[in-house]
Amino acid sequence: MKFPVAFLALFLLFGCQPINKILKSPDKNYKLRMAEQYYAKKKYNQAQLIYEDIMPAFRGQPEFEDIFYKYAYTAYYQKDYLNAENLFKSYLEVYPNGPRSEEVDYMRAYTYYKQSPKAALDQSATMKAIGMLQTFINTHPGSERNKEANGIIDELRQKLETKDMRAAQLYFDLGQFRAAAVAFNTMLNQYADTERADLYKLMAVKSYFRFAELSVEEKKAERFEKVIEEANDFMDRFPESPLAKEVQEFVTQSKNNLKIYTNEPAKTTT
Repeated sequence: MKFPVAFLALFLLFGCQPINKILKSPDKNYKLRMAEQYYAKKKYNQAQLIYEDIMPAFRGQPEFEDIFYKYAYTAYYQKDYLNAENLFKSYLEVYPNGPRSEEVDYMRAYTYYKQSPKAALDQSATMKAIGMLQTFINTHPGSERNKEANGIIDELRQKLETKDMRAAQLYFDLGQFRAAAVAFNTMLNQYADTERADLYKLMAVKSYFRFAELSVEEKKAERFEKVIEEANDFMDRFPESPLAKEVQEFVTQSKNNLKIYTNEPAKTTT
């Protein structure tokens, strides 16, 4: 990571005079010892500056791998996750089969998890984290980290589900009932194992019912038939759901409306 020149100058002048003295030393081994001391004391900002300064001097030498490894972690520990991800990636490019490659590969994916925002915000980092963690699991099938990785994936998928649920509910609250119905049904495919599957299907039925109610006269019969079709699907999927009674009420109301708008017999529920 490269610091702006003005920031670095102010840091060296006012922030830490000993660092200034260390960086001016021509002894790379002395600098490395001081960087190690700062790292051990969790003074990651100071350690980062020294590691960055000495990396060119140690390139190609046995110490370089450990320096690079700790340099990447100084960014991570300072919560500079974007830079940490880049450094972990660079480490893997230099040491793809190194002694710490599995750990660093995991940490690279983990930095995306740390960048995952609240459910209301853009979830690009969340999607990236899920993909990276799943890739890690596939690449390292015997890793002890896979249990944690799977737990994080579940957590992130719940966040995505919450975001999608809020979006679907917003469609409903705004009176965009057809869009709400499609959104709730889509969630059933995207989150097949969710505990709220029957609720989403109920909301799809309810949305189609509201959509039918507000339709023009010539479309009402067709759209109340759609409500019954969706209700049948609910009963097939969730025959024991406590929400089935509410779904049946929409079926009854839809049948009553069909008597008004069509002379054809209504479809029955299964």
